[in-house]
Amino acid sequence: MLNPAPMPFKKNLTEAEHLPALSGFSILGVEGADAESFLHAQTMNDVRALAVGHWHWNGWLNPKGRVIALFALARVAADHFVVVLPDFPAGDLLPRLQRFVFRSKLRMCVRDDLVCAGAIDLAAADDGPTDSVVGSAEAGFSLDFSGAQVGRRLWMLPAGSASLLPPDPASDAEWLEQDLRHGLPRLPAGQSEAWTPAMLSLQRLNAFSLKKGCYPGQEIVARTHYLGQSKRALECLRGNRLLVGANVTDAGASIGTIVSASTDGRMALAVCIRDVGTGGLQVAEQPVELLPLLPGLARPLVTEVTLASGQKPETGA
Repeated sequence: MLNPAPMPFKKNLTEAEHLPALSGFSILGVEGADAESFLHAQTMNDVRALAVGHWHWNGWLNPKGRVIALFALARVAADHFVVVLPDFPAGDLLPRLQRFVFRSKLRMCVRDDLVCAGAIDLAAADDGPTDSVVGSAEAGFSLDFSGAQVGRRLWMLPAGSASLLPPDPASDAEWLEQDLRHGLPRLPAGQSEAWTPAMLSLQRLNAFSLKKGCYPGQEIVARTHYLGQSKRALECLRGNRLLVGANVTDAGASIGTIVSASTDGRMALAVCIRDVGTGGLQVAEQPVELLPLLPGLARPLVTEVTLASGQKPETGA
């Protein structure tokens, strides 16, 4: 397992205190001799390129290339992975993945012994994000979720840890808003299997691979990317009463759908047609404002996805 190391927030794992648990997060453990090959074959990112002690964004697609679940995948040992699911319940994902195990030598289980908790420190944003995993099986693990304008750390602490506090609605709302502002789609049940990675602009997060080989939905992902067939992309909106599933209109014409929304309904991510205009946008006949998606949440910081697409790799700066 990994050895504890200094935290960007000037704390060690053993010094972390009074962290509210994050509502809706769950964890799936995958370990065994065939864990890497199984995850590599099933998920949309390059698991073989994921070094021990690092994490990346990843997801599981249906055969039509639609995102079932989006998650952070951490490799805590050569044959041990931790799947951090912000929205899709680990208990629901487990039996669906289990159907494809066949004779693979691995064990999957819901990690009820670990609880996700969040720490936000605006002053730590300038430390720069990393894709390293810090911690140990005994003390728990943490992932750097920092972005361009905010320092964040997601902790996976033992369920009985004295550092854990009950979920706090205000902390949940702040964490969700930072996800949306940095372009991480938080997909409730009704939005699962509705959108392709390109529609959700997941290339911004380096969340899928174009070169790793076959996986469910891979043909759709590759064709959309290389033929430029995706006519829609993710946009960040600010307004009032923004609800998941609501239509976004421009001069009365429907141009998109809200896929994620903040708790107070004032911020949302929507899948819209490309080249959205900056004036006349409405949701439920109320004006909305376009906000630029903030960079810095991509992990790792440079990958084949950004380079292959001709975009300048994100640095988190």
